[in-house]
Amino acid sequence: MLVDCKDLDLKGLETFAESLGQPAFRGRQIMAWLYRRGLRDFSEMTDLAKSFRALLPEHAYISHFDDYVTEVSADGSVKFGFKLSDGQIIESVNIPEPDRNTLCISSQVGCAMKCSFCQTATMGFKRNLTPAEMVNQVCAVRDYLHAAGGEDNVPISNLVFMGMGEPLNNIEHLLTAISILTDQKGLDMASRRITVSTCGIVPHMRTLGEQTSVNLAISLHAVDNETRNRLMPVNRKYPLEALIQACRDYPIQKRKRIMIEYVMLDGINDSDEEAHRLAAILRPVPCKINLLVYNECKGLDFKPSSRDRILSFQEILRRAHYSVFIRSSRGSDIAAACGQLAGKLNSA
Repeated sequence: MLVDCKDLDLKGLETFAESLGQPAFRGRQIMAWLYRRGLRDFSEMTDLAKSFRALLPEHAYISHFDDYVTEVSADGSVKFGFKLSDGQIIESVNIPEPDRNTLCISSQVGCAMKCSFCQTATMGFKRNLTPAEMVNQVCAVRDYLHAAGGEDNVPISNLVFMGMGEPLNNIEHLLTAISILTDQKGLDMASRRITVSTCGIVPHMRTLGEQTSVNLAISLHAVDNETRNRLMPVNRKYPLEALIQACRDYPIQKRKRIMIEYVMLDGINDSDEEAHRLAAILRPVPCKINLLVYNECKGLDFKPSSRDRILSFQEILRRAHYSVFIRSSRGSDIAAACGQLAGKLNSA
C-alpha cells in the first residue's frame, strides 16, 4: 500500500526515508518540499538523488485537495466543502479580518457527541480524518488565499479545531497533524496560534497538554450535570466534576489560560443564577470565557438568548474578575457559523 507523505510528521518521514535505504535527512528534505514549496510531484524535489526520486512513487504519493467548492458569506467568511477520496464531504471556514485570517477546520466526518443544539450532530459519526486530511484543509485554504490576494495576500494566522467532529476522539491523528502544522519544515505555525476545542474528553486532555503547547478550549455550556446531560450526552461519561478537575490538572504554561466556551441558550442556561454558579465552579481554573451567541439550526428547537440577557450574564462574570468576551457570529447566512457545519456544501 502506498504511503501518503502528508500523513507523516517529520519523524515519520525520516523513518520512511530510512525504510527505503536513505539517510534520515532525506525525510527532512521531503517535508520542506511538501510544505515550504507546496510541491505535488517527487520529480521536482531537485535536491534528492534522481534514483530516489524515481523510487518514491513506487512507495508513496502526495495528497492534496483540489476538488472543492466554496460559498462566501455577506461578512466575507468563506465556507469550503472538501470531497475526500471515499466521497465523504467535510467543511472548513475561513474568517477574515483586515490583518489576519482565522481558519476553522474539521477533525472528523460528522460527530458522535450528539450535542442537542448542534447541526453537525445530526450527521452522526462517519469516520476520523487522517492527518493528511486535516493538514490539507490548511494547505488548500492557504493556496486559495494566495491566489485571491496575490502580493497583498493575508496568510492564515490562527487555526482552530472547531469544525466538524470532536478532535480529542481522534487524538493520535490530531497530534500528528499538529506536529506537521507547527514544524519549521512543515507549515511553521506558532503553537500559540492554534486552538483545539473539546466537549470534554477527559482522558485525552492531559495527553494534548503534555505533547503539545497549543491552546485548549472547553465547550462547557452548562453549570449543572442535569442541564449538561441534556445538552451534551458526553457529560454522562465525564460529568462536570471530572471535567473541572481535568482543567485544574491540565499542564498549562504560565500566563496561558484555558478558553471556556459557553453558548447562550434562551431560557436554558442563561439566568443570572447560572452566571453566578459558573463563576463559582471555574474559580480554580486559569481561564477566560467566551460567551457564544447561538446560531439557530434548522430542525433544532433552541433559541439564542437576548442581547440584554447576554450582557447581564457577562457583567456578573466580569464582577467576579473573569475576562469575558462575547463572540460575534460569522457566516451564519451560509450555515458556516459555529454548530452549523453539516457537510451540506457538496463538492462538484
